[in-house]
Amino acid sequence: MADGTVRPLSSTLRSVEWDELPASVREVPDGFNPLADGVLMAHQSAFLAIHASIKVASKGRRTGITFAVALDCTIKAASRKSAGGDNIYYIGDTKEKGLEFVGYCAKFARVIAQAQGTGVSSIEEFLFEDQDENGHTRNITSYRIRFASGFQITALSSRPANIRGLQGVVVIDEAAFHPDVQGVLDAATALLIWGGEIIIISSHNGRNNPFNQLIKDIEEGRYGEDAKVFTVTFDDAVGNGIYERVCMMKGWTPSAEGKAKWYAKIRNGYGTRKAAMREELDAIPRDGNGVCIPGVWIDQAMVPGRKVLRLALDSDFTEKSMLERESYVEDWIQRYLKPELAKLDPTLRHVFAQDWARHRDFSIAGPVAIHQDMRRSVPFVIEMNNVPARQQEQIVWTMIDGLPRRCGGAMDATGSGETFAEYTGDKYGASVHQVKLSRNWYGTWMPKLIQAHEDATIDYPADADLANDVRAIEDVDGIPLIVATRRKDLKDPDLYRHGDFAVFLVLAWFATLNLSAEIAWDALPKQPRGFDNLTDDNGGMRMRADDSADFALPESKAW
Repeated sequence: MADGTVRPLSSTLRSVEWDELPASVREVPDGFNPLADGVLMAHQSAFLAIHASIKVASKGRRTGITFAVALDCTIKAASRKSAGGDNIYYIGDTKEKGLEFVGYCAKFARVIAQAQGTGVSSIEEFLFEDQDENGHTRNITSYRIRFASGFQITALSSRPANIRGLQGVVVIDEAAFHPDVQGVLDAATALLIWGGEIIIISSHNGRNNPFNQLIKDIEEGRYGEDAKVFTVTFDDAVGNGIYERVCMMKGWTPSAEGKAKWYAKIRNGYGTRKAAMREELDAIPRDGNGVCIPGVWIDQAMVPGRKVLRLALDSDFTEKSMLERESYVEDWIQRYLKPELAKLDPTLRHVFAQDWARHRDFSIAGPVAIHQDMRRSVPFVIEMNNVPARQQEQIVWTMIDGLPRRCGGAMDATGSGETFAEYTGDKYGASVHQVKLSRNWYGTWMPKLIQAHEDATIDYPADADLANDVRAIEDVDGIPLIVATRRKDLKDPDLYRHGDFAVFLVLAWFATLNLSAEIAWDALPKQPRGFDNLTDDNGGMRMRADDSADFALPESKAW
């Protein structure tokens, strides 16, 4: 439907056979009684006892939270509405997880149905018709169990459109590992409008993952009192008897020696990957998957109060006349850039850097001050989004002209950035390094930037988007690189970032290690691109023969 709801198709494809279920389900003993006293461990019971519209389990692996939720959901779906019965929708990060959850529920349902004297269908594989807000429709394979109560347990895919419009209890399992984590969480919270209940279960997948941010927001009260976080670690589960439960499921005889070996085997399985072990077992999120600069180093590098000067323009800005464009940007320069340039310490040497972008990403530029103790400071940052090349020239060249004791700079000369880097080099000389970004170049210079963070010899403005950009530096086959994934800009969710500030930083660090002598650059008189300072026989400006092609470019491409 157009509102993004999910509509089941009437036909059932087939019934799922028992031997098709995951091994974890098939290992549940036939005599297992989920209603018996003492079946649930203390932490499982404690989580189920929490009553909130949004209930989040931050868990270590092998803690049994999903198992307990499956039991609770089975009881709820088997109950009449007057007794609190409701539909259950399970959204796992994989199709196999959905089948596992429904398999647990089917196992429990047999016992519950016998106790209640009611019936329950087998697991059905069927098609859901999913239609998003744009009217795009597709059929997805799903699983369900239907109860005599009239309610059902349904396992859906992890696509956000599948969640909107559902009414009942929604369980999102391993939320931090969904393809679109933020989209799933956003869609799920919309259910609260209709009085739904959301249960979010996950181990962690990095400190910067939206799942971890959700936990922080709940703990800081941003969701009010009707949202709760419950944390359980692997050691909590061990203390509450998880080893003994494993023995019961597998038919082992528990012993103190066996427990010690089992525990050590799980811990030792991570080898030297201690951060991964703490994340997966102790519910302590690491700084990312192969992240090179830990969050604590980024936090210590950030200085509150420093400005991030942002200029984001609409696409129709290029339709204005050149005079209007220049006037608008000149006003921005006078209001925001010039006051920051006036604050720069005239006794310190300065370099500059720019990571070029025109449309999709952020074009980031800024100065770097070099202190007597060789510490590098970024006093402010300029962020430009969808800013035409001519206006980027206005801003960047104004910044360069305002730097005290200028000692060079580094510019991204990759792709479309090559032209602007070349023109800036023409204006300010060979001290402007025109860098072709590559895997080999990153392999040489990224480790130096990482070392600067470890040594606390670099600092820059405190800003959440800048921090996320630096966290985007990840180890890829032994080389620190900017990962391919684009993240939503926190200040404007319609825009995306691609580690842009991190590229600026490594260019800036490169510039500080490749200094020129202090130069008082004097701008040449303004003249059309393609002319030099020499004159012809009649005293006029002379065109360089090798620049005639540049001069012939249309106005939109000329500088």
